[in-house]
Amino acid sequence: MTATAPRFGTAHVLRLLLVTAALLGTVFSGTASAHAALTGSDPKDGAVVATAPKGVTLTFSEQVAMDDDSIRVLEPSGKRADTGELRDLCAGAIVKYGVNLNAGLPDGTYTVAWRAISADSHPISGAFTFSIGAPSQTTVALPKEEAGGGLTGVLYDIARYVSYAGYTVLAGGAAFILLCWPRGASVRSLQRLVVRGWVTLTAATLALLLLRAPYTGSGRLADAFDLAALGGVLETKTGAALMSRLLLLGAAALFVAVLFGAYTRREDEGEKKDLTFGLAMGGSVVAAGIAGTWALSEHASAGLQPGIAMPVDILHLLAMAAWLGGLAALLVALHREPTIERTAVERFSRVAFVSVVVLALTGTYQSWRQVGSWSALTGTDYGRLLLLKLGLVAVLLGVAWISRRWTRRLTEAPAVADAGTEDASDDGVEEDAGTEDASAEGSDNVPVGAPEDPERAAQLARQRAAVATARARRARDADPGRAGLRRSVLAEAGVAVVLLAVTTVLTTTEPGRTEEEAARTAPGASSPAVPDRPLDLTLPFDTGGAVNGKGEVRLTLDPGRSGRNTLHVYVTGANGRPLDVPELKVSYTLESEQIGPVPVVPERVAAGHYSSSTVQVPMPGEWKLQVKVRTSDIDQTTLDKNVKIG
Repeated sequence: MTATAPRFGTAHVLRLLLVTAALLGTVFSGTASAHAALTGSDPKDGAVVATAPKGVTLTFSEQVAMDDDSIRVLEPSGKRADTGELRDLCAGAIVKYGVNLNAGLPDGTYTVAWRAISADSHPISGAFTFSIGAPSQTTVALPKEEAGGGLTGVLYDIARYVSYAGYTVLAGGAAFILLCWPRGASVRSLQRLVVRGWVTLTAATLALLLLRAPYTGSGRLADAFDLAALGGVLETKTGAALMSRLLLLGAAALFVAVLFGAYTRREDEGEKKDLTFGLAMGGSVVAAGIAGTWALSEHASAGLQPGIAMPVDILHLLAMAAWLGGLAALLVALHREPTIERTAVERFSRVAFVSVVVLALTGTYQSWRQVGSWSALTGTDYGRLLLLKLGLVAVLLGVAWISRRWTRRLTEAPAVADAGTEDASDDGVEEDAGTEDASAEGSDNVPVGAPEDPERAAQLARQRAAVATARARRARDADPGRAGLRRSVLAEAGVAVVLLAVTTVLTTTEPGRTEEEAARTAPGASSPAVPDRPLDLTLPFDTGGAVNGKGEVRLTLDPGRSGRNTLHVYVTGANGRPLDVPELKVSYTLESEQIGPVPVVPERVAAGHYSSSTVQVPMPGEWKLQVKVRTSDIDQTTLDKNVKIG
């Protein structure tokens, strides 16, 4: 007896997509970061300045959106130290914003907390400190939670993943019907799949719109229902994109109504062909428009070559939906509609091939644009996720190749498959015959010419339909080619769900190109860790003089960190005794930041001992120390040494 495959319908496919999206959203929320990065500040993080600066400026890797409360400078006591008015200092490719500071600020450690929205719609935030005069204790606590984190961030990310899943099912399912299996428009299981895709995408878009304000602002979930905040969201690029998506979903609802209504009722082949063309054109425009709402507000709209990247991103999303969404529709059709024609499977195989070619071309361009170098491919989160995605695509192509082989078997051996179907149907002949005999017996009791009982007629019709469905299901399960195709398509769908989730995670991960740029420009990024102890070094000198021309200079810098330091210089002659020299000067330069040379003229404390207690090191880094020693009117030398100061 042939085993019947388990029921696997639209609810199963959509539930699999949604559960995977929710799980991936929970796992990756908080680990993904936005695509703009802070590349510099003035004053630098950890810098110690002698006098209070007039203002604080921040430089970013790409365009960001900020308001008057985006940059806050706080005194050691926690009091606001800035004027609260944002200054736009952007010029050309340089993205810089700042705030002015109040006059008469006391010495101590100041905290700069900032928040912004990157050009690809993701919130970013951070904080750092600098000191005036000397570091001090501060009562200001640095924020522990990044922008877009917490429960609101988790819900927002889940809604993003669910929206991608809904779009894939909606666009891909409709494309499968129009391009591969027009008769599928009248199949209830496919109708439910496409409609649920539309409902899922619409609900997720509404959730994104409501959560946008707390996601980029306070983080409080209750602010999702703040109408004033919602009005502010609608004025942003992301808010406009989400609202446009909702309007396009209204047009998509009309498309779905026509596809499953007037289209299924058309019997004239000429009229149906014209309507198919119209639906295909209109559906393509709506699908491209919905895909464009992502392209306009995320990856493609910021960074390198946005004019090329946005159309490429739209093509990428359309190809992804045609392949993965069509795969979901094929899976439902194979499990719930045993009469699907082999030609429909062949058509989808061709559509999938074209989609893969488009995905390969657009994906190659996107990878180059977002990664930028081979080192970023393995050394950044974005690059590693991209490698994972490529691996999943390779697995998916391998399973698709197996599905293609099953499809060819269906085409090459229809007679064998049909014979197997007939043999398998014989197992249920007696059962079906019993039902039919019962129906015939009931009909014999009705006199000729007598009106048939409507209730009895309906019962007989249901019985005949049940018998026909059972026969078709047994035929479906008895066809080895069809059963093999079902299993391979199910495997494809499983890999595709994970691939879709990883693709969505990529849209919320900082590109490798940006991450490497931020790492290069971060203060002290090129400097290794410096031991937390005073700097102590000894330098031999030779001025060429006949008398006291040779000796050693021992230099100590305490505590050897950025900020105020005390410098001691000990000069000894060739005999090891303290040596007074006519001139001793010290200077230090940070060439990477074009700071210096900063001169220091230490005062004589004792024989051969010189000191200065007012040495200010503005920031950590690799500094170049120069010591000028003159032992006579004409004999002198300059000693150079690179040292790391933390």
